[in-house]
Amino acid sequence: MKLRKAAAASVAVLALAATATACGSDDKNDSGSSSASPGGGKIKVGIKYDQPGLGLKQPDGSFAGFDVDVATYVAKQLGYKPDQIEFVETKSADRENALARGDVKFIAATYSINDERKKKVDFAGPYLLAHQDLLVKADSDISKGTDLNGKKLCSVTGSTSAQNIKDTIAPKANLRQYGVYSECIAGLQSGAVDAVTTDDSILAGFAAQDKYKGQFKLAGLKLSNENYGIGVKKGDAETVKKINAALEKMVSDKSWQEAVDKNFGPSGYKNEPAPKIGVIVQ
Repeated sequence: MKLRKAAAASVAVLALAATATACGSDDKNDSGSSSASPGGGKIKVGIKYDQPGLGLKQPDGSFAGFDVDVATYVAKQLGYKPDQIEFVETKSADRENALARGDVKFIAATYSINDERKKKVDFAGPYLLAHQDLLVKADSDISKGTDLNGKKLCSVTGSTSAQNIKDTIAPKANLRQYGVYSECIAGLQSGAVDAVTTDDSILAGFAAQDKYKGQFKLAGLKLSNENYGIGVKKGDAETVKKINAALEKMVSDKSWQEAVDKNFGPSGYKNEPAPKIGVIVQ
């Protein structure tokens, strides 16, 4: 009887130990805190779904683009394998809210660092320097910002690009705001709008698509400097530090340049050199 009781007690102790071990390893990320997606050891990362060359959801459900490659590299440095990354669409107007709600751990989605956004989120990076430009039809006579007065100018809701032009360059421009850039590009093709404005990296990606080849051109204007950063929930300094270290490694081991060449090379886009972490070009 005593032997049976002792054996039962041993089994109970082992069961408790196993339970404690399981609880102690319950979906923790590399910093020891709960990951963005409980219950599966996954990390949720915000990207764009509609930006060729940067963040694009493909017909087979996979994702491609420079931001996707950067996000994948960073997540790997944080301890996650590619199959543990869950990409979540984060549109421009919802990026701050997605981080505040905890929907994603970080966002790599052509997210330009500026003072207004830094009040709501923290940024790692920058990891790419782009410039605001215009995309117009190949036969368009729009060649400078002031040509947009009286014209229909498109960008997406939540983006500052179109408003920057209206405020500082072409006050009589007629703004059109759509939910995603692909709608602006379709509007440009149909003639519903005269120009699309956002970062040259984004515009180049669209112009290089097979279905649009030869139809559009970049105006070649450097209307602003756009320092792409990785957005992190406000106050999460530890994650910012780790992402910055990952970005520095990505540049030093040449993975950054490989991602640039792979995603931007086919469009002929002339990118700036890799920016220094923490250095914002005004």
